[in-house]
Amino acid sequence: MVKRLESTFGNQIRVYHSRYTSNERVEVWNRVLHGKCSFVLGTRSAVFLPFDHLQLIIVDEEHETSYKQQDPAPRYHARDAALVLAQLHHAKTVLGSATPSIESYYNAHNNKYGLVKLRERFGKTSLPEIILADIRMERAKKTMRQDFTKALFDALRKTLSQQAQAIIFQNRRGYSPYITCTTCAWVPMCTQCAVSLTYHQLHHSLCCHYCGYNIQIPPVCHLCGSPQLRYIGFGTEKLEETLKGFFPEKKIQRMDLDTTRGKYNHDKLIETFEQGITDILVGTQMLTKGLDFGQVSLVGVLDVDRLLYFPDFRANERCLQLITQVSGRAGRRTTQGMVIIQTNNPQHPVFKDIIQHDYGQMYRRELKEREQFLYPPYVRLIRITIKHIDQDQAKAAANILAQVLHKLLGEGVLGPQTPLISKIKKQYRIDIW
Repeated sequence: MVKRLESTFGNQIRVYHSRYTSNERVEVWNRVLHGKCSFVLGTRSAVFLPFDHLQLIIVDEEHETSYKQQDPAPRYHARDAALVLAQLHHAKTVLGSATPSIESYYNAHNNKYGLVKLRERFGKTSLPEIILADIRMERAKKTMRQDFTKALFDALRKTLSQQAQAIIFQNRRGYSPYITCTTCAWVPMCTQCAVSLTYHQLHHSLCCHYCGYNIQIPPVCHLCGSPQLRYIGFGTEKLEETLKGFFPEKKIQRMDLDTTRGKYNHDKLIETFEQGITDILVGTQMLTKGLDFGQVSLVGVLDVDRLLYFPDFRANERCLQLITQVSGRAGRRTTQGMVIIQTNNPQHPVFKDIIQHDYGQMYRRELKEREQFLYPPYVRLIRITIKHIDQDQAKAAANILAQVLHKLLGEGVLGPQTPLISKIKKQYRIDIW
């Protein structure tokens, strides 16, 4: 995005994000403060720059959950902060998205926002063809190639034979989500968080993605002493290894948090893919954000059921958003792209919406459910999280606070309840809604 904007606006543009050094960010801050900067491209923290004559804010991919910062403080939603900032400066705001959040789309349909629809892609290219690959059926026929269905494997082979590129999307980094003992079912857990440790093959270690705690792979089970340890599930690291085994003569790279930690690693990965040096790019949701690759004709989406059945009222909405966004990487020039989604439940209504490119159908269905069960946009939800290193004290404090809130607000209070992950960084967590 920086390169595309620089080609149009030249030296007028300044970039502001956390990967820049403190000195680089201070320089941008001072230029904005003294009115020497007319155009800033930034992440969510850019809303706090000292603007004076602000006239326009563009929030790209406004539906993105990463706009909301929960830890550390300050806790805010950058999209909503941008709207307030624009109001203070009497400026205009553009919220852009191919799959807007239901709350924003609801506001547009209720005349709180204006609504502009772009009904065709840039260059008038066709939307990609979307195909569902039934994992259960292929397992029954024994046509699976490790974690790949025959449909996706054959499409990959055909794509590479045509000298085109492919993207494989798996929204989980690491090699395997966890390991387990086949004798007693022991699973290594984080000592500071209530989660299992993820296996990372590169460092041959088990790592917690919440606090960073890590240990070396144990040679035997800590509970029964059995050496029979099994890797369960797959992440981007394992998919990269599998694809290198399938296509050893091809260049395969991975884009996730582990491979983009360096300041310029992200740019280098994108550059090699844009130049056609990389044949297959495996990655997490980083792949869905504003990338424009001209030679990609195939996108494979794996482990999608985990997105659909996540215990969150926004699960269907976010699944459609992620798949639609990553699908948009395919066929962005002359030829129509293809997207293959691997699932155990091809009958799920969200897949029908995705295949038909029908965001509106999902929106209407979700609105009915949310109105019935009192979820946004019909109500505002406030979550209060009580944290303490002592579980009993956390529960006691949550119960006292819940009693006070029930007296004040009546039936509008839910909880206290234990969240999906009950402990993070040695602190037990209790939620009240």
